[in-house]
Amino acid sequence: MADESFASTTYNFRLRDAFFGGQMLFVAFGALVLVPLLTGLNTNVALFTAGCGTLVFQLITRGRVPIFLASSFAFIAPIMFGVQQWGVPATLCGLVAAGVFYIILSFFIRWSGPGFLNRYLPPVVTGPVIMVIGLVLAPTAVHMAMGRTGSGDAWLVPEPTAMIIAGVALATTVLVALLGKGWFRLVPIFSGIVAGYVVALILDFTGTAASLQAGFAPGDLANYTSTRLIDFTAVKESPWLAIPHFVFPEWSLDAIFFIVPVAIAPAIEHVGDILAISSVTGKNYVEDPGIQNTMLGDGIATSIACMLGGPPNTTYSEVTGAVALTRAFNPAIMTWAAITAILLSFVDKVGALLGTIPAPVMGGIMILLFGMITVVGINTLIKAQLDLSIARNLIIVSVILVCGIGGMKFTAGAFAIEKIGLAGILGLVLNLILPQSPAAKKK
Repeated sequence: MADESFASTTYNFRLRDAFFGGQMLFVAFGALVLVPLLTGLNTNVALFTAGCGTLVFQLITRGRVPIFLASSFAFIAPIMFGVQQWGVPATLCGLVAAGVFYIILSFFIRWSGPGFLNRYLPPVVTGPVIMVIGLVLAPTAVHMAMGRTGSGDAWLVPEPTAMIIAGVALATTVLVALLGKGWFRLVPIFSGIVAGYVVALILDFTGTAASLQAGFAPGDLANYTSTRLIDFTAVKESPWLAIPHFVFPEWSLDAIFFIVPVAIAPAIEHVGDILAISSVTGKNYVEDPGIQNTMLGDGIATSIACMLGGPPNTTYSEVTGAVALTRAFNPAIMTWAAITAILLSFVDKVGALLGTIPAPVMGGIMILLFGMITVVGINTLIKAQLDLSIARNLIIVSVILVCGIGGMKFTAGAFAIEKIGLAGILGLVLNLILPQSPAAKKK
C-alpha cells in the first residue's frame, strides 16, 4: 500500500517514487504489448509511444490526472485489416487521423460542452459499434487458438498442441480475473500470457511438442509447424540496446475513412475513464482540467504515437484500478511509469523475447478479450436502459450489427469503406435522420 503522501492529488515528482511508477507500468504491460503483438506493430515502439503519450497528456492536462496512456484495444480490428489491405505505413496514416479526430472533438466539447457526445453519439450508436469491434475479429481469435494464422490459411502450431496452450492461457486469465488478490488481480492478461508461455516451454522440454508435430496431419492448409514451439535464436542475436524501429505514415485516404469512424467508441470510453479516475480520487477532472483538455491530450498523444509507428493511445482502466487499490493519487507516479516505458523500449531483447510467444497463447487471450469488448457494447445498451421494442432503436442497432459483422462495403472510385467504419457512419447518420418515436419523446 502507498504511504499517506501518495494520497495527495498534487503533482509531486520524487526519486523515491520511481519503483512505484515501474509497478504501475507492470500493471499495464500485458495489455500494452498485446496490441502490437496481435497487429504486427513493433512492441518496443509501443512502449516508447506509450511513455511519450503519457508525458504529453500530463503536459496538456498540467499534471492533474493520475492516469496512464497506452495501446488501445478498440483499434485492434481496424489495424489488422488495414495492415493486410494497405500495409503498415498507410494504416498509420488512418490512425494519425483518428488522433486528429479526438483533437477536433475536444474543440467541439470546448465550444458546446460535454453534452455534445451524448447528443450526437448516444448509446444506441456506440453500444452496437463496440459490439462490432469485438465480433468482427472473433474468427481470428479462434483460428489462432487452434494453431492457425489469423486468417486461417496456414498452420503455425499443430492443433492438439495449440488447444492445450490456448486453454491454459485462457483459463489462467479467467481465474486470475475472478480469484486474484491485490496486485495480482490487476494483471490477468499478463498472467495468462506467462502461463501459456511456460506450458509451451514445458511441451518443448519434455518432447511432447515434437511428438504431436510428428503425428499431425495438416490437411489442405499450408503447414508451417515446427518440432519446437519457442525459438530463442532471435533473442540471442538481438543487441541489448538499440533504437526502436520507428515506422512513419504514408498518405492513404482509404485508411483515413476506414479508421476514423472507429474512434467514436474510444472517444466515449475516454469520458468514462475520466469519470472513473475522478470517482477514485474524489476530484472532478471533467471540470478541472476539463474533459476538453483530457480529450485533447489523448488526441495529441495518439497522433504522436502513430506518427512514430506505435498503436493509438488510450487511458488505461487497469492502471486506474491500481490507483484505487494503492491510493497512489500523485500524478507524478505516472511520470515515472512513462519514463520506465521509454527506457525499456531501448532494450531490444525485450521485443525479441515477446516475439517468441506462440500464436495459440495470444489466441487464448483473444477469445476472452474480443468477447469482453462485445460485452462492453451490450452493457452500454443495458446501462442506458435502451428499449429495443421501439422501432427507431431496433433499426439503428440492427443496421450497425449486420453491416459491421457481415462485412458490408461501400465503394466510390478509389474510395472504399467497410465493416466497422461503415457501421459507425451508418449508425451516426441514422441517429441524426430518424425521427424520435412518440414513446421515446414521452420518456
